[in-house]
Amino acid sequence: MDLLQLLTDPISQPIMQRVMVAVLLTGIVSGVVGAYVVTRGMAFLGDALAHTILPGVAISYIASGGNTQAVLAGGIIAGVLSAIVISLLGRVSELSEDTAIGIVFAGALALGIGIISSSRAFTTDFTHLFMGNILGVSNEDLGLMFAIGAVVLVGTLILYKEFLIVSFDPTLAEALHMPTNRLSIGLLVLMALTVVIALQAVGIALVAGMIVIPSATARYFVKRLHHLMIVGAVIGALGGVLGIYVSWYLNIAPSAAIVLTLVILFALAFLFAPRRGYVWQAMRRPVNT
Repeated sequence: MDLLQLLTDPISQPIMQRVMVAVLLTGIVSGVVGAYVVTRGMAFLGDALAHTILPGVAISYIASGGNTQAVLAGGIIAGVLSAIVISLLGRVSELSEDTAIGIVFAGALALGIGIISSSRAFTTDFTHLFMGNILGVSNEDLGLMFAIGAVVLVGTLILYKEFLIVSFDPTLAEALHMPTNRLSIGLLVLMALTVVIALQAVGIALVAGMIVIPSATARYFVKRLHHLMIVGAVIGALGGVLGIYVSWYLNIAPSAAIVLTLVILFALAFLFAPRRGYVWQAMRRPVNT
């Protein structure tokens, strides 16, 4: 088998072409939003949001008989509500943000499990929510994913300066009389929408990795936020595409292949990134004599 055949075989079928488009979109959106998640130390929030959408997904799955668009819509509603509740708990109570996240995370997860366990409509297909079902993506699914992705990317672009100030200099944001509460909720909502997109590709269990790892890898190459978004989006898209090839040829779950590929890319950056990688740092250390 020559190189051209190795590259074209996995995308020779229409379903795999849709899969490639889906992972490219997921990687780009995850890389952009993940820049905020990584720089603000919000990795736990990303994982929590992935689990807080479970009740909405479970209800919509059971009510619609497993319709993918309904499941995504249910995830959007649950994710947005969870983001708002987390933000409000942190603002109107004495709870720290991580405590508020933990409470909403645990409550939503328990509610989702309760709904699933009490319904006879639960089948093995429901495991797709946890492991992803990128191979089942349809043209309608792609359309909805594109619509959600456009909202996230346009929202991030329009509110870039505001999000930047609120994230890194809250005191300045207050001095400028910026609506910090609404901006924080807006950022959480964009994160929740990103989680919903990634849900189709890698499932609830691995969605945090899809959001965090590309930007964590990009930090070894760039420092400024907008550069981090661009490089993170490239790494996310590259990891997604390479992961599909790995899944195709090694016959493993696409979600696992995608995240493992991203982990490998991170490890390479951690070790060999110019000037900032571990090997480079080790070589520059003075040798004690």
